[in-house]
Amino acid sequence: MNAESDERNRVAEEAPPASATGESDREERELGSRAPGFIKASKALHLSWQVGVFVVGLGVVVAGVLMLVLPGPGWLVIFAGMAIWATEFVWAQLVLRWTKRKVTEAAQRALDPKVRRRNIILTTVGLVIVAVLVGIYVWKFGITMPWKISE
Repeated sequence: MNAESDERNRVAEEAPPASATGESDREERELGSRAPGFIKASKALHLSWQVGVFVVGLGVVVAGVLMLVLPGPGWLVIFAGMAIWATEFVWAQLVLRWTKRKVTEAAQRALDPKVRRRNIILTTVGLVIVAVLVGIYVWKFGITMPWKISE
């Protein structure tokens, strides 16, 4: 009876601890190029690979920036471009890691009951203020439908 629980405890002690984002420490330490081995073997081929990854990532990021002012999922495309860069460049991997950590922290803060209650109260107060302002405008100027304008 105790042998089974001892086995579970031993396996749990040997398992690598998970970080706050759910990744293991091994995944946290993996930085650098993810290019295939035959590309890394040749310096010229690896450099051309990096230039290609940079150009493709830059194109995706520029498209995302354009989508911030044009219709489209701008931030999603920008992060996709950063993910493309992160396959090859350590600085992009660190930026994405930082972004993941901040998004996870924000999601956990948003689930906090005190924060949710505060957000609901602020939203309700804002809606009441907007309703009062619209009521004052309608009381002062009335409602004139565009199709009933007599000219």
